[in-house]
Amino acid sequence: MPDPSGFLKHERRLPARRPVPVRIADWREVYPSAEEGLIREQATRCMDCGIPFCHDGCPLGNRIPDWNDLVRTGNWAAAIEALHATNNFPEFTGRLCPAPCEAACVLGIGGRAPVAIKQVEVEIVNRAFDLDLVTPQQTAAPSGRRVAVVGSGPAGLAAAQQLVRVGHGVTVYERDDAIGGLLRYGIPDFKLEKEHIDRRLAQLTAEGVEFRTGVDVGVDVTAEQLRAEYDAVLLACGALAGRDTPATPGRALRGVHQAMEHLVAANRVVAGREDSTPIDAAGKHVVIIGGGDTAADCLGVAHRQGAAGVHQLDLYPRPPRERDEERDPWPTWPWILREYPAHEEGGERVFAVAVQEFVDDGTGQVRAVRIAEVTVEKRDGQRLLTVVPGTERELPADLVLLAIGFEGTEEQPLLDQFGLARNRRGAVDTDDTWQAGPGVFVAGDMHRGASLIVWAIAEGRAAAAAIHRHLGGAEPLPAPVAPSTQPLAVPARA
Repeated sequence: MPDPSGFLKHERRLPARRPVPVRIADWREVYPSAEEGLIREQATRCMDCGIPFCHDGCPLGNRIPDWNDLVRTGNWAAAIEALHATNNFPEFTGRLCPAPCEAACVLGIGGRAPVAIKQVEVEIVNRAFDLDLVTPQQTAAPSGRRVAVVGSGPAGLAAAQQLVRVGHGVTVYERDDAIGGLLRYGIPDFKLEKEHIDRRLAQLTAEGVEFRTGVDVGVDVTAEQLRAEYDAVLLACGALAGRDTPATPGRALRGVHQAMEHLVAANRVVAGREDSTPIDAAGKHVVIIGGGDTAADCLGVAHRQGAAGVHQLDLYPRPPRERDEERDPWPTWPWILREYPAHEEGGERVFAVAVQEFVDDGTGQVRAVRIAEVTVEKRDGQRLLTVVPGTERELPADLVLLAIGFEGTEEQPLLDQFGLARNRRGAVDTDDTWQAGPGVFVAGDMHRGASLIVWAIAEGRAAAAAIHRHLGGAEPLPAPVAPSTQPLAVPARA
């Protein structure tokens, strides 16, 4: 059993990040692997709390106290087995997930430091690969049924692995030139080096998953062809339609881009797929609009490209550093100031401001952004902005990146061909069996809207379970979430 007093003996500690001057000179991951003593110490902080609310914070239902105690005792083989029981790709979640499990940790009550769950998770899988404990699993006898998975992000890959292991033939279609979805070209290497994707793909390939890249379903292959060749189709195409601000004066100026255009182009250069990027921050004054993960990714890329200076703009006021129990009571996800490694590398964050105009240099190129301080009020579900008079000013800007969220899955030919429509959130609705049409299943961000990687994997696993049932599978697969499942939240007040 866990050490019930471990949290009294040890404070929360994380491994030191690579020094800023060193890491901004390359694209390698910010965090080195932690030494074993530190991780076993941190796992020991997981108390025997009786009711582990971290399970509820994580949509995968990760058995966190189990593998924490296995790490505490140094049993890495059993720890990775317990971790893989609920999570196909802990090397992805351990690096990229913002850890709602930690927000729900019992140790977090009253402002204490929660268990470093995410760090323990990534170290389990790091050591599992180092010890050659991650190998192809023996798959069941062929079922004779075939499934097409469209999209190779975490939802599609999780579903593919679950289905191939129970004997179904699985083919994954990806319109890009490499497998991985946003993991491949959307996430910078300083957060996820691509060797982690490649070695997991080697496992999936050995287990029998077939991958086809450079295939745009709906263009190169039609929905009719997929229906004819496969017994079920899973659409896991993500939510890549970036939110824009077309009404802002000057939006059409050169130098104003969607964030993902910048990230994908930069990542393709790092991957050796391109020699240069058309959206380079080198020597430029950069303004990033948005306060989330994508904005922080753009910030880190701009540093490594050699930006002259960076401002990151956030519509909302500076959040508090600690949970406001009235607003976000434990164990819900709190609104607090989140500082990413990119923020300690440079740049200036500006809160409670909105762009009023992208300013033309006279040649059609942006030279500045005109901003004003604002107050934000939510009324009847609508966000209302009020400009504070007399607060307008300009920030120099040779490059502006819009990281203001996503509007759902892209409008694309496959939607019409499968007879599907986007809902008001830009996502695709399903019934309670994950089907949007007979034999056509939808999961991940395409179904939920832009969300966390743990939700994508959870939906991929749950959709795989539904497909397996649809194909007559006798033994059930794990289904951690239902199509209607939502994150922990405070009930709306009457």
